[in-house]
Amino acid sequence: MSSPLQYYRSLPPVAKTYAVVCLMTTAAAHMELYDIRNIALFYSYVFKSFQVWRLLTNFFFLGGFSFPFGFRILTILYYGVSLERGAFDKRTADYLWMFIFGAISLLVMATIPFLWSPFNGPALVFMIVYVWSRENPNARVNIQGLVEIKGFYLPWVMLGIDTILGHPWMPSIEGIAAGHVYYFCTVLYPLSTGKNYFKTPLWVHKLVAFWGEGYQFNAPFRRDPDAGVAFRGRSYRLGGTSRGSAGPQASSTSSAEEATRATSTADGVAFRGRSRRLGSR
Repeated sequence: MSSPLQYYRSLPPVAKTYAVVCLMTTAAAHMELYDIRNIALFYSYVFKSFQVWRLLTNFFFLGGFSFPFGFRILTILYYGVSLERGAFDKRTADYLWMFIFGAISLLVMATIPFLWSPFNGPALVFMIVYVWSRENPNARVNIQGLVEIKGFYLPWVMLGIDTILGHPWMPSIEGIAAGHVYYFCTVLYPLSTGKNYFKTPLWVHKLVAFWGEGYQFNAPFRRDPDAGVAFRGRSYRLGGTSRGSAGPQASSTSSAEEATRATSTADGVAFRGRSRRLGSR
């Protein structure tokens, strides 16, 4: 049985990062380290006060510590991880683009007054479930040990459960809509026409390469080998000459020393010189 740390390290990067950020956001709000109104989506503050961070931070709050919050975190860790390891295996940039595409779609929907919500994290989580259901339509899903359904029907069953439990159903509808728009634009339409106008942008590939996590098999360029390296420099032998003080004389001396060292170590002989008989001149 793996330890919690081993389990954490085994998780793929995108789903793991999103789950951790959501958990830390809720924990900080629970400890009253900030006011959640400062990260909520209010377009009046975004455009009038230039508080552009609200366009991003509203996706990180999944509600206070409660059963719905725990269920959403588990949804990310199960369906989000399953999606990243399955349909998006070795496609980290494409998976990150799915999140970005969904977030943009939800922000556009939020401009409509009756679709606006201060926090769109629950809708983004439901979008993950919808995309998973389209990528795994024939997977068997067990609902609380009571009934077994196909994966294709999972979002609608979860929507019905939320309605029965009295949870708001609008975030679920928005998540389904955002997921369907993404799946149509990136999968269905390219398959039917051969044209993909919404493929992963180059800047997303660069972002993943700079991040240094995950892998993209069809990346348009190679990942920076220095990504994740804090310092890379040139090493010198202790007591040796530095690059700045090395002149022609030092260079020739160094070459002579290297030649002597190479000769002295040839054939396993530590020292080679001229021999003389004892007592001879």
